[in-house]
Parts: sequence; structure tokens; C-alpha cells
Amino acid sequence: MPDEHVSGSNDALKSRAPRSRSGRRPRYTGKPQYFGAVDLGTNNCRLLIARSMQNGFQVVDSYSNVVRLGAGLARTGKLAEANMAAAIKAIQVCADKMKAKRVKRWRCIATQACREASNGEAFMQRVKEETGLSFETITPRVEARLSVMGCMNILDLDKEVALVIDIGGGSTELSWVDIRKINTDKMSRRISRPPISAWTSLPVGVVNLSEMYPEDPDDLGGWFEDMKECVREKIRENDCENRFANSFREGRGHLVGTSGTITSLTGVHLKLPFYQRNKIDGIWVDSKHIIGTAKRLSTMSLEDRQKEPCIGTDRATMLVAGCAILDVIYDLWPSDRIRVADRGLREGMLMGLMNKSQIRPKHQNGKGAGHSHG
Repeated sequence: MPDEHVSGSNDALKSRAPRSRSGRRPRYTGKPQYFGAVDLGTNNCRLLIARSMQNGFQVVDSYSNVVRLGAGLARTGKLAEANMAAAIKAIQVCADKMKAKRVKRWRCIATQACREASNGEAFMQRVKEETGLSFETITPRVEARLSVMGCMNILDLDKEVALVIDIGGGSTELSWVDIRKINTDKMSRRISRPPISAWTSLPVGVVNLSEMYPEDPDDLGGWFEDMKECVREKIRENDCENRFANSFREGRGHLVGTSGTITSLTGVHLKLPFYQRNKIDGIWVDSKHIIGTAKRLSTMSLEDRQKEPCIGTDRATMLVAGCAILDVIYDLWPSDRIRVADRGLREGMLMGLMNKSQIRPKHQNGKGAGHSHG
């Protein structure tokens, strides 16, 4: 593609080591430690395993499986048995992979589906009993912070503010990051405390928004606009439509997209024959091209969307809902370019684990984030 459409650099794609409380990056000595991060979302169960390195970490294994845990939740208020069984099966795969890699420290989180479901707590207990992994159901605030932590080293330091967009299955987290603090205060680069000036969690994601507005093949335009109006209403209800709006209108802000919606859209825009993370993560894309791709997909039939190699059958039913969310956000917070991040929660968790392992007193054994598989 032409350079004005897409750009990136190898430096942006490196996973840098977090700084300690003193502001210095820790020195890694001896054998590398292995860390694991499991993210159980409304639609997917995902795992990253990484080993510590002198200048950051290297991913040694990953796993992702569509489990649709939150399917039907908006209607019933509960997690369905079939979806819980699928999630437990995927979580067991994660546990087996961490055991095989001899992971000693890990963190497992659950998000919107388990927060909202009346049987969410019981399901978490069942997961612990059947897989041995203990999950914490995190708040939207923590979810937003972890997403930002995973994207800190790809923010454009020439801007004043970045809006990190995490479109999930059951919610969308928006975080406004004050880049001026990064530029003026070295301590604000500490990965555990990113300079988030404001944040909000919208109770709409690709799963529940798709369920609220079933696809109408006879009126695709009206269907797309109905979803967009729902998103606008949720933004108004959260009273956040004016946050840093002037900064974006005046070109002093930029967008960072960290979700399957933006990465899939970028793959379609680039006309990739299949999804390739190394060609997506960290690149800049022209916002108008991405929004144009989103609107084009909204006019396509389900069958035609399924034929797109970077979408496929599973994502095709929900992607247009993500397109509607992104379109509304771009209208309110315009930006010439969008930074695309195939990273977020899991990378944020890994960086947090690495940071904690470095500041732990020497007499402790370093197994505080999870039980040893040992």
C-alpha cells in the first residue's frame, strides 16, 4: 500500500521492559522467567506466554478461541451452559500450555460477561474447581488501564492526547491518555500508572450490540444507522462526548484502536490473503480509509463478509457492530491517522507481572501472582 496509508517501525513493535518504582528499567539476570496472561472476554478466551528478556519480553506461545461466553446474556441475564462449557474447555487449554512452559507467575482475568451475569461468580468458582486457575473479574476501570498499559510504547509523543479504544464483546472502554505528562515527567512512563486523564466504559460491544439489532438484509443502511444511534445514546448517557473534543478537532489528538474490530478492518483494508499480526500490530492507517472500509462492510451481505479472509465466519456476524461503534467515535474524536494495536489487556497484564516480579523483596520466592504449576 502507499506510504501515506500505512506506516510503522520496528521500534514501535518491541515489548519494552517496564520501569521499576525508581523509574529505571530492571536488569534481568540468570535464567529467564516465564509469565502467563489469560483474558476471558465476552467472545474470546485468549492466552499469552512470554519470557523475560534484557529489554522487555518475548512471546513464546499464544492461544485464542471463540467461546461466545456472553452470547444471549443481554436477553437472559445469565451465562448459557453450552457457552460456559466451551469457555472451560478453552481455559483448560490455557492451563495445559502454561504447565508445559513451566510458567511460575500468571494472571487470569474475566471481563464484561462475568461482571454482568447473575451466575458469573458461580461460573468463576466452577472454573477454579475444574481447571485449577483462579480468575478475577476486573472492573471496567482496571480493564481500561490494562489496555492502555499494553499500548504505552506505541503512542505518538508529538500529540497532546491519545484516545485508546478497546471494543470488546460486551463493552467498549475509552481512555484518554495525557501525552504531555509522558513528555514532561519521566516517572509517568511507569507502566503500572499510565497517565489516563479520563476514561469511560460504554455498555455496548460487538456481541450485545449485534444481538440488540439483528441484521436486516433488506435495509442494511437503516440497520447500521440504528446501531450508531444506540452508541451515540450510550455516549450521551456517560456524559463524555466533549472530553478532549477540541484537542481532536484541532489536530492535537490521535486514536489508538486495540480490538478485533480495528485489526480485522485493517486486514481487509490492506487486502491481506489471511490475517498476519506482524503486518498489523503497531502500524498507522489513514482514518478515512479505515472508516470507509467499515462503511463498505456495513453494506455487504453476511455471506459476502464471510468471504473476506481477514474476517471469516465467526467474526462476520458481529464485525458491523464494531464498525458502528468505531464510526461514532471517529465522528466525535476525529484524527487523521489511527494507530492499530494487536495488543492490549494481555500485554498489560504481562508488563504488570514483570514489574511486580522485579520489585518483590529478595527473600520472597516470586510466586505471588498464581499457584505454581511446579
